[in-house]
Amino acid sequence: MLRLKSPATVVTLAALTALGPLATDMYLPAMPAMAAALDTGPDQVQLTLSLYMAGFAAAQLFCGPFSDRFGRKPVMIFGFSLFLVASLLCAFAPSIEWLLAGRFLQALGGATGPVLGRAAVRDIYGPLEAGRILSYMASTMSLAPALAPIVGAGLLLFFGWPSVFVLLALYAAVMLPLLILALPEPLPLDRRQSIHPAAILANFRMLLGQRTFMGYTLTNSAAFSGLFAYLSGSSFVLIEFLGVSPFQYGLFFSLIVAGFFIGTLLSGRYSHRLGRERLVALGTLVCALGGSLMATLALSGVFAAWAVVGPHIVFMIGIGILMPQTMSGALAPNPHCAGAASSLFGFLQMSIAALVGGAVAQLHDGTSRTMAIVVALGGLLAMASYLGLVRPAERAMARKAQRQEG
Repeated sequence: MLRLKSPATVVTLAALTALGPLATDMYLPAMPAMAAALDTGPDQVQLTLSLYMAGFAAAQLFCGPFSDRFGRKPVMIFGFSLFLVASLLCAFAPSIEWLLAGRFLQALGGATGPVLGRAAVRDIYGPLEAGRILSYMASTMSLAPALAPIVGAGLLLFFGWPSVFVLLALYAAVMLPLLILALPEPLPLDRRQSIHPAAILANFRMLLGQRTFMGYTLTNSAAFSGLFAYLSGSSFVLIEFLGVSPFQYGLFFSLIVAGFFIGTLLSGRYSHRLGRERLVALGTLVCALGGSLMATLALSGVFAAWAVVGPHIVFMIGIGILMPQTMSGALAPNPHCAGAASSLFGFLQMSIAALVGGAVAQLHDGTSRTMAIVVALGGLLAMASYLGLVRPAERAMARKAQRQEG
């Protein structure tokens, strides 16, 4: 059994959390091929991504509160088991309807890794150190989305698109014994919460009325929506419209993840020196600049792979800076209900992203314009949420602390 405060535990939590990006990123290069194989349109295949996010969002409302009552491990074990079965259903789906059902079930199980991984970090490291640990966890797990599209493209080339979901099932099968045998339970018995509906709703009401929580959550959700717009539309823009190969798409995606990796390293390195608020301000500014550049190029009729990938690398540097800090900022004031806070945080993040992804699919005009505009709006709205909610809330808390010290 691993020690709670050890690098091995952090790496294990990162591997469990990586299930989310693996399930979204690995099959992206295969989406056009899936549409052809299942005799359906791009909008239906893109719906597998939005439906996954919708199921992911819904599951988080339950897995967090249940983990606050029964512990993080039992809920994650159930979730990974469901994910394994659902991945096999996706692999052998005979129609788009079966694939949609499998993706929804995948989401219900897959939500437990990211949600409870975040909550476990808060359990173990407390409010201040959690931001730094989450940054380094994000750096570690950035290998997953960097490699996932390349692996997916290789599997598509040699074995066909169902093999992507077989590999996801194998990943869950490897993680299950590690989770059962090696990871200690991070939530102590004296911090267990009731799962009575009234208690859960009371926690959710408290969080929705907490300006700090909502500020960080909406800042994160806006930026994540820009990222999800890219995930939803990029394979059709780059492969179908701009003519890159699935393997080239995977390489471009790795460059984008490299931007995220750089951002997470900056976030971890300067977490103590600059503080959470300044890092979130910097991250939203970088996201807004990257998204605005992509939209400007698309609206100017510059249709080339570099005009999509280059600006999105900049956008992802901003994402890497602000994501760990917004997660930490939302959970920091709520140690008594970290699971519920992580659940609601993830529910709002994924629900907004799913709506954005559906809009990108429905409004796709065959070029990069729709996707680029939505990415830009995500960055600009993230900055607006920071300026309108996070900064005033943090400064009010600082003034309150000064008065108490005086």
